[in-house]
Amino acid sequence: MTYDTTGGAAPEPPRGPHHEPHDTGLGTRLNWLRAAVLGANDGIVSTAGLVVGVAGATGDRSALLTSGLAGLLAGSMSMAAGEYVSVSTQRDSEKAALAVEKRELREEPEAELEELTTLLTERGLARDTAREAAVQLTERDALRAHARVELGIDPDALANPWHAAGASFLAFTVGALLPLLAIVLPPADVRLAVTVGSVLAALVLTGWWSARLGAARPGTAIARNTGGGALAMAVTYAAGSLLGAVGA
Repeated sequence: MTYDTTGGAAPEPPRGPHHEPHDTGLGTRLNWLRAAVLGANDGIVSTAGLVVGVAGATGDRSALLTSGLAGLLAGSMSMAAGEYVSVSTQRDSEKAALAVEKRELREEPEAELEELTTLLTERGLARDTAREAAVQLTERDALRAHARVELGIDPDALANPWHAAGASFLAFTVGALLPLLAIVLPPADVRLAVTVGSVLAALVLTGWWSARLGAARPGTAIARNTGGGALAMAVTYAAGSLLGAVGA
Protein backbone atom coordinates (compact mmCIF):
# COMPACT_ATOMS: atom_id res chain seq x y z
CA MET A 1 0.00 0.00 0.00
CA THR A 2 1.24 3.54 -0.75
CA TYR A 3 0.50 6.78 1.13
CA ASP A 4 -0.17 10.31 -0.09
CA THR A 5 1.53 13.38 1.31
CA THR A 6 -1.21 13.95 3.89
CA GLY A 7 -0.54 10.60 5.49
CA GLY A 8 -3.68 8.89 4.23
CA ALA A 9 -3.73 5.68 2.33
CA ALA A 10 -3.66 6.15 -1.40
CA PRO A 11 -4.94 3.58 -3.84
CA GLU A 12 -2.33 1.11 -4.99
CA PRO A 13 -1.26 1.47 -8.62
CA PRO A 14 -2.73 -1.00 -11.07
CA ARG A 15 -0.76 -4.20 -11.41
CA GLY A 16 -1.50 -4.86 -15.04
CA PRO A 17 -4.06 -7.09 -16.68
CA HIS A 18 -5.19 -10.25 -14.94
CA HIS A 19 -4.61 -13.23 -17.18
CA GLU A 20 -6.17 -16.05 -15.18
CA PRO A 21 -8.14 -18.26 -17.59
CA HIS A 22 -11.84 -18.75 -17.03
CA ASP A 23 -12.51 -21.49 -19.54
CA THR A 24 -15.58 -23.46 -18.52
CA GLY A 25 -14.46 -26.37 -20.72
CA LEU A 26 -11.06 -26.73 -19.06
CA GLY A 27 -12.25 -29.28 -16.50
CA THR A 28 -13.91 -31.37 -19.20
CA ARG A 29 -10.78 -31.36 -21.35
CA LEU A 30 -8.62 -32.35 -18.39
CA ASN A 31 -10.96 -35.23 -17.61
CA TRP A 32 -10.75 -36.44 -21.21
CA LEU A 33 -6.97 -36.15 -21.17
CA ARG A 34 -6.73 -38.01 -17.88
CA ALA A 35 -8.98 -40.76 -19.24
CA ALA A 36 -6.78 -41.01 -22.35
CA VAL A 37 -3.63 -41.39 -20.23
CA LEU A 38 -5.26 -44.05 -18.06
CA GLY A 39 -6.59 -45.89 -21.12
CA ALA A 40 -3.14 -45.94 -22.70
CA ASN A 41 -1.69 -47.13 -19.41
CA ASP A 42 -4.19 -50.00 -19.28
CA GLY A 43 -3.29 -50.95 -22.85
CA ILE A 44 0.41 -51.00 -22.00
CA VAL A 45 0.12 -53.08 -18.82
CA SER A 46 -2.50 -55.60 -19.94
CA THR A 47 -0.92 -56.30 -23.32
CA ALA A 48 2.58 -56.42 -21.84
CA GLY A 49 1.45 -58.92 -19.26
CA LEU A 50 -0.16 -61.05 -21.96
CA VAL A 51 2.76 -61.16 -24.42
CA VAL A 52 5.38 -61.57 -21.70
CA GLY A 53 3.38 -64.45 -20.28
CA VAL A 54 3.21 -66.10 -23.69
CA ALA A 55 6.94 -65.42 -24.15
CA GLY A 56 7.56 -67.39 -20.97
CA ALA A 57 5.88 -70.40 -22.54
CA THR A 58 7.10 -70.14 -26.13
CA GLY A 59 9.43 -68.13 -28.33
CA ASP A 60 7.37 -68.61 -31.46
CA ARG A 61 6.90 -65.21 -33.11
CA SER A 62 3.53 -66.06 -34.66
CA ALA A 63 2.17 -67.17 -31.29
CA LEU A 64 3.34 -63.92 -29.72
CA LEU A 65 1.83 -61.85 -32.52
CA THR A 66 -1.48 -63.72 -32.40
CA SER A 67 -1.83 -63.44 -28.64
CA GLY A 68 -0.82 -59.78 -28.67
CA LEU A 69 -3.28 -58.85 -31.39
CA ALA A 70 -6.05 -60.79 -29.67
CA GLY A 71 -5.32 -59.01 -26.42
CA LEU A 72 -5.21 -55.63 -28.15
CA LEU A 73 -8.54 -56.11 -29.91
CA ALA A 74 -10.28 -57.67 -26.93
CA GLY A 75 -9.03 -55.00 -24.55
CA SER A 76 -9.79 -52.04 -26.79
CA MET A 77 -13.29 -53.31 -27.60
CA SER A 78 -13.96 -54.03 -23.95
CA MET A 79 -12.79 -50.56 -22.94
CA ALA A 80 -14.90 -48.92 -25.65
CA ALA A 81 -18.02 -50.93 -24.78
CA GLY A 82 -17.63 -50.29 -21.07
CA GLU A 83 -17.12 -46.57 -21.60
CA TYR A 84 -20.10 -46.38 -23.95
CA VAL A 85 -22.41 -48.05 -21.43
CA SER A 86 -21.10 -45.96 -18.54
CA VAL A 87 -21.35 -42.60 -20.32
CA SER A 88 -24.73 -43.50 -21.85
CA THR A 89 -26.05 -44.14 -18.34
CA GLN A 90 -24.62 -40.82 -17.19
CA ARG A 91 -26.17 -38.99 -20.14
CA ASP A 92 -29.57 -40.62 -19.54
CA SER A 93 -29.43 -39.55 -15.90
CA GLU A 94 -28.51 -35.99 -16.86
CA LYS A 95 -31.33 -35.76 -19.41
CA ALA A 96 -33.83 -37.16 -16.89
CA ALA A 97 -32.73 -34.63 -14.27
CA LEU A 98 -33.06 -31.78 -16.79
CA ALA A 99 -36.55 -32.98 -17.75
CA VAL A 100 -37.64 -32.95 -14.09
CA GLU A 101 -36.16 -29.48 -13.62
CA LYS A 102 -37.92 -28.20 -16.74
CA ARG A 103 -41.26 -29.51 -15.47
CA GLU A 104 -40.74 -27.96 -12.03
CA LEU A 105 -39.87 -24.60 -13.58
CA ARG A 106 -43.05 -24.73 -15.60
CA GLU A 107 -45.32 -25.81 -12.72
CA GLU A 108 -43.71 -24.07 -9.72
CA PRO A 109 -41.71 -21.07 -10.94
CA GLU A 110 -41.81 -19.18 -7.64
CA ALA A 111 -40.66 -22.17 -5.63
CA GLU A 112 -37.83 -22.75 -8.07
CA LEU A 113 -36.81 -19.10 -7.87
CA GLU A 114 -36.69 -19.37 -4.08
CA GLU A 115 -34.67 -22.57 -4.36
CA LEU A 116 -32.14 -20.89 -6.63
CA THR A 117 -31.92 -17.97 -4.22
CA THR A 118 -31.22 -20.33 -1.34
CA LEU A 119 -28.54 -22.17 -3.29
CA LEU A 120 -26.78 -18.92 -4.15
CA THR A 121 -27.03 -17.84 -0.51
CA GLU A 122 -25.39 -21.09 0.57
CA ARG A 123 -22.53 -20.27 -1.79
CA GLY A 124 -21.78 -17.09 0.12
CA LEU A 125 -23.96 -14.36 -1.40
CA ALA A 126 -25.99 -12.04 0.80
CA ARG A 127 -29.71 -12.78 0.73
CA ASP A 128 -30.66 -9.66 -1.23
CA THR A 129 -27.79 -10.13 -3.67
CA ALA A 130 -28.66 -13.79 -4.12
CA ARG A 131 -32.29 -12.92 -4.82
CA GLU A 132 -31.32 -10.33 -7.42
CA ALA A 133 -28.87 -12.75 -9.05
CA ALA A 134 -31.49 -15.51 -9.07
CA VAL A 135 -34.01 -13.23 -10.76
CA GLN A 136 -31.52 -12.16 -13.42
CA LEU A 137 -30.38 -15.71 -14.09
CA THR A 138 -33.97 -16.91 -14.33
CA GLU A 139 -34.90 -14.16 -16.77
CA ARG A 140 -31.91 -14.98 -18.94
CA ASP A 141 -32.27 -18.79 -18.98
CA ALA A 142 -33.99 -20.45 -16.05
CA LEU A 143 -33.23 -24.05 -17.04
CA ARG A 144 -29.54 -23.41 -17.63
CA ALA A 145 -29.24 -21.53 -14.33
CA HIS A 146 -30.82 -24.35 -12.32
CA ALA A 147 -28.92 -27.01 -14.23
CA ARG A 148 -25.58 -25.44 -13.42
CA VAL A 149 -26.22 -24.23 -9.87
CA GLU A 150 -28.53 -26.95 -8.59
CA LEU A 151 -27.57 -30.01 -10.62
CA GLY A 152 -23.99 -29.23 -11.63
CA ILE A 153 -24.84 -29.98 -15.27
CA ASP A 154 -24.04 -27.94 -18.36
CA PRO A 155 -26.99 -28.50 -20.72
CA ASP A 156 -24.81 -27.56 -23.68
CA ALA A 157 -22.11 -30.12 -22.86
CA LEU A 158 -23.80 -33.38 -21.99
CA ALA A 159 -21.54 -36.43 -22.05
CA ASN A 160 -21.29 -38.06 -25.46
CA PRO A 161 -21.01 -41.88 -25.22
CA TRP A 162 -19.69 -42.26 -28.78
CA HIS A 163 -16.87 -39.82 -28.15
CA ALA A 164 -16.02 -41.57 -24.90
CA ALA A 165 -16.04 -45.01 -26.54
CA GLY A 166 -13.87 -43.85 -29.44
CA ALA A 167 -11.39 -42.14 -27.15
CA SER A 168 -11.08 -45.23 -24.94
CA PHE A 169 -10.64 -47.51 -27.94
CA LEU A 170 -7.92 -45.30 -29.42
CA ALA A 171 -6.09 -44.75 -26.12
CA PHE A 172 -6.00 -48.45 -25.28
CA THR A 173 -4.88 -49.36 -28.81
CA VAL A 174 -2.04 -46.83 -28.79
CA GLY A 175 -0.84 -48.12 -25.44
CA ALA A 176 -1.14 -51.78 -26.44
CA LEU A 177 0.85 -51.31 -29.65
CA LEU A 178 4.06 -50.63 -27.72
CA PRO A 179 4.49 -54.02 -26.02
CA LEU A 180 3.10 -55.82 -29.07
CA LEU A 181 5.69 -54.33 -31.41
CA ALA A 182 8.43 -54.65 -28.81
CA ILE A 183 7.87 -58.40 -28.45
CA VAL A 184 7.63 -59.30 -32.16
CA LEU A 185 10.12 -56.98 -33.92
CA PRO A 186 13.45 -57.52 -32.09
CA PRO A 187 15.54 -60.70 -32.42
CA ALA A 188 14.50 -63.61 -30.21
CA ASP A 189 17.45 -63.29 -27.82
CA VAL A 190 16.66 -59.67 -26.84
CA ARG A 191 12.90 -59.37 -27.37
CA LEU A 192 12.02 -59.94 -23.72
CA ALA A 193 14.54 -57.37 -22.46
CA VAL A 194 13.43 -54.85 -25.08
CA THR A 195 9.79 -55.36 -24.17
CA VAL A 196 10.33 -55.01 -20.43
CA GLY A 197 12.52 -51.94 -20.87
CA SER A 198 10.11 -50.27 -23.31
CA VAL A 199 7.11 -50.95 -21.11
CA LEU A 200 8.78 -49.60 -17.97
CA ALA A 201 9.91 -46.47 -19.84
CA ALA A 202 6.36 -45.92 -21.12
CA LEU A 203 4.95 -46.42 -17.61
CA VAL A 204 7.35 -43.80 -16.29
CA LEU A 205 5.96 -41.39 -18.86
CA THR A 206 2.28 -42.14 -18.17
CA GLY A 207 2.90 -42.04 -14.41
CA TRP A 208 4.57 -38.65 -14.68
CA TRP A 209 1.83 -37.27 -16.91
CA SER A 210 -1.01 -38.55 -14.71
CA ALA A 211 0.67 -36.96 -11.69
CA ARG A 212 1.03 -33.68 -13.54
CA LEU A 213 -2.66 -33.70 -14.48
CA GLY A 214 -3.60 -34.34 -10.86
CA ALA A 215 -1.05 -31.86 -9.44
CA ALA A 216 0.48 -34.70 -7.40
CA ARG A 217 4.05 -35.75 -6.68
CA PRO A 218 5.43 -37.45 -9.82
CA GLY A 219 7.79 -39.73 -7.92
CA THR A 220 4.99 -41.54 -6.11
CA ALA A 221 2.89 -41.92 -9.26
CA ILE A 222 5.85 -43.18 -11.30
CA ALA A 223 6.85 -45.71 -8.63
CA ARG A 224 3.28 -46.96 -8.34
CA ASN A 225 2.90 -47.20 -12.10
CA THR A 226 6.16 -48.97 -12.84
CA GLY A 227 5.85 -51.21 -9.79
CA GLY A 228 2.41 -52.41 -10.87
CA GLY A 229 3.55 -53.01 -14.44
CA ALA A 230 6.70 -54.85 -13.37
CA LEU A 231 4.70 -57.05 -11.01
CA ALA A 232 2.18 -57.88 -13.73
CA MET A 233 4.92 -58.90 -16.17
CA ALA A 234 6.77 -60.93 -13.54
CA VAL A 235 3.64 -62.85 -12.54
CA THR A 236 2.54 -63.60 -16.10
CA TYR A 237 6.06 -64.58 -17.18
CA ALA A 238 6.35 -66.97 -14.26
CA ALA A 239 2.95 -68.45 -15.06
CA GLY A 240 3.85 -68.80 -18.76
CA SER A 241 7.19 -70.40 -17.95
CA LEU A 242 5.50 -72.88 -15.61
CA LEU A 243 2.84 -73.79 -18.15
CA GLY A 244 5.44 -74.09 -20.89
CA ALA A 245 7.52 -76.43 -18.75
CA VAL A 246 4.49 -78.55 -17.85
CA GLY A 247 3.38 -78.82 -21.48
CA ALA A 248 6.83 -79.67 -22.77
